[in-house]
Amino acid sequence: MKNIIFILSLLLIYPSNQNDRVLVFTKTAGYRHKSIETGIETIAELGKQNGFDVTHSEDANVFTKDNLKQYKLVIFLSTTGDILNEIQQNNFESFIKSGGSFMGIHAAADTEYDWPWYGKLVGAYFLNHPEKSNAEIVKVDNNHPSCKHIPKRWSRYDEWYNYKSISPDINVLLELDETTYKGWQNGPHHPIAWYHDYDGGRSFYTGMGHTKESYTDPNFKKHLLGGILYCLRR
Repeated sequence: MKNIIFILSLLLIYPSNQNDRVLVFTKTAGYRHKSIETGIETIAELGKQNGFDVTHSEDANVFTKDNLKQYKLVIFLSTTGDILNEIQQNNFESFIKSGGSFMGIHAAADTEYDWPWYGKLVGAYFLNHPEKSNAEIVKVDNNHPSCKHIPKRWSRYDEWYNYKSISPDINVLLELDETTYKGWQNGPHHPIAWYHDYDGGRSFYTGMGHTKESYTDPNFKKHLLGGILYCLRR
């Protein structure tokens, strides 16, 4: 009897390692990034290596209250344009308000301009971008799991977004050094990755990820993984 009680107590302290479930959503109603499929494969690989299950969909009909309950995190991977109807939007809002998490990658900021709640969830909207180029990123936060591994200054090639409607409530992780490339418009503090708590849930966004090569870059993959683990509350 004592052994049974001891085993039950261990189960309470160390619950079964049931994988967290993550939905990767890639519907596009505007520009379609060629890197999306590579991004899906990379996130699925990270899931296998780190104990979370990845489901991919481009069907907005998955945004029902009952279906969303099975996920801890919904990732918008380079979505564009108007992709959810009003009912689906309400269901996603309920998911976040119930403690669910959101992660936006690259063009997730180029999505749902007529849905103010979503803009605040992401933390900013896409404004425009110059030609793809090399730029230097400055690390602002040394402790967040998405950027602990990143050097103080990180040089990489990508498509660099300028943003509008930037929320004052975001916690900036990485900034672009606008003196290192052409076409900037956000000034000396140009955020390119951030996180914040919003309306009951967690939100993480990274503006990187335009190119296919991003998803084979070890530093960028660790950046994504750190964002996912933050959203999964690990």
